[in-house]
Amino acid sequence: MSFWRRPFSSRNGDADEWAVAGHVTASDGEGEVSDGSLQYTREKGGNDSLPSYQEASGAPVETKSPLGYDVGAVTIIFLNVSKMIGTGVYSTPSTILKGTGSVGLSMIWWALGFLTSIASLAMYLEYAAYFPNRSGSEVVYLEQAFPRPRWFFPTAFAFQSVVLSFSSGNSIVLATYLFRISGYTPTAWQLKGVAVAGYTVALLVVVFHTRTSYYISNSIGAVKLLTLTFIAITGLVVLGGNTRVPDPHANFTNAFEGKATPYGITNALYKIIFSYAGFENAFNVVNEVKNPIKQIKRNGTIALLIVTVLYILANVAYFAAVPKKDLAASSQIAAGLFFTNVFGDSGAVRGLNFLIALSSFGNLLAVFLGQSRLIRECGRQGVLPWPRFWASTRPFGTPLGPYLFKWAITVIMILAPPAGDVFNFITDLQVYPSAFFNVAMAVGIYMVRYRRKRLNLPRAEFRAWDVLMIFNILVNVFLLVMPWYPPDGGPFAGDVSFWYATYVVTGIGILVGCGVYYFLWIWAVPKLRGYRIRQEVLQLDDGAQSHRLVKVPVEALADWDATHDVVGRERNGALREGSQEVRAEDSADAEKL
Repeated sequence: MSFWRRPFSSRNGDADEWAVAGHVTASDGEGEVSDGSLQYTREKGGNDSLPSYQEASGAPVETKSPLGYDVGAVTIIFLNVSKMIGTGVYSTPSTILKGTGSVGLSMIWWALGFLTSIASLAMYLEYAAYFPNRSGSEVVYLEQAFPRPRWFFPTAFAFQSVVLSFSSGNSIVLATYLFRISGYTPTAWQLKGVAVAGYTVALLVVVFHTRTSYYISNSIGAVKLLTLTFIAITGLVVLGGNTRVPDPHANFTNAFEGKATPYGITNALYKIIFSYAGFENAFNVVNEVKNPIKQIKRNGTIALLIVTVLYILANVAYFAAVPKKDLAASSQIAAGLFFTNVFGDSGAVRGLNFLIALSSFGNLLAVFLGQSRLIRECGRQGVLPWPRFWASTRPFGTPLGPYLFKWAITVIMILAPPAGDVFNFITDLQVYPSAFFNVAMAVGIYMVRYRRKRLNLPRAEFRAWDVLMIFNILVNVFLLVMPWYPPDGGPFAGDVSFWYATYVVTGIGILVGCGVYYFLWIWAVPKLRGYRIRQEVLQLDDGAQSHRLVKVPVEALADWDATHDVVGRERNGALREGSQEVRAEDSADAEKL
């Protein structure tokens, strides 16, 4: 039974296994598999991974990554570490303590964060084993788990990923701690200006050279680890006694004293998951990793274990040095109270502010590096306008289009919304669509397994325990349902002055709006105007490939289908930079082919 298989063990495959007798029509080493309306193609990447079978509507596999293969073991670890260790472990322990009501339950919640993350990591690994030659993580996995209706999930997820891809919150945090170093209290526009400047510096670090950006991100990630290690060791010293702290064991006596509420524990779980977010960052660069499943399985797990141990030890340090009532009532970050109580020196606190600012900057870099690949993959699916803009890596060998778009939308979100309700609402708006897609991914792993079994395809290089997948589904369903539960103070006691669940309803509205747009774009308007949507493959000068959706008149469909394969390549093998057909985003009617 699959339940008993080791979740982190590889299965050695043989390339010959991928020629599936009775199902594959092979031609020059390539094959197609048909399962009713779904058509799968055999694809081989240049990252030393096994061939994959992916549904043909997915973005074409780039046999040689135009972004290179610069992601090794160290970079995998620090991509994940730098995204996980932002400001969460320094700022959220107070909120988590208030939500859980007790020191003991708070510590259990931090350990639970490891369990939810390792279950999700196993899911990502299995998806990556099915599609080891595609970067972009969730973009690819949702596309392949739900290939029908064609282009629906890519359209909906692209909107959520691209339009809501801003990093304004982390940029504001960076600016806040930069001002705290000097002890200066900024005006709102001074804070916004420094936030824009900090994010612009992050853009300049990543935009010109991929390998250099990884080196810088790795270096800042190492400083993050050293900072947390210092806090953890200092906490152990405090527990040993002979420091300024009078009774370091007080919070661990009657550790479970206190009362938790449903809203409190749900909010605490959200904060925990926020603090662990980033364990999946390396899956955004899968096609830049040689032998990706083995590398990410080992080094992604190492990164998660390191961060978990440091998170738990850091919380032990906070509880050893800061009285429970002070920690729960404080508006300061937990790490600030810790340093003040242990060292009693404002200079030490200023040093901590610098390290947290550096940690925030490293988080911005890690998110830039990972999310740019995710946005690029959305563009390569063909569902966004101007596919060349998203897919091209010219002139620097970096995903310039996604970098610039993410920078622009973040700057807008820093400058445009006023502080307070509007800013909090827009930030919360990212939560619910993400929760929906997380549930879809968790369920989708079983759909991928089912289809592969029907097609008699060999087992993937990695397969997760069923118990982990079920646990993952339950956690994500919980996070999808519980935002409806009102806060303790009533329906207007959330982080905004209006109804607490407004962001939930708006998030659902966004998803429904994506569905309406999809229906009009793919079905209703083409039927009324006498054309159909087809995909073609573009080959760019830098070696990048992308899909482009085109309008084909109904009377020309037979000719189009006869001259293009299921992926959208011309059957003579030529991939075109341009096309005689009119792109789907053009407003003019398509001329007859």
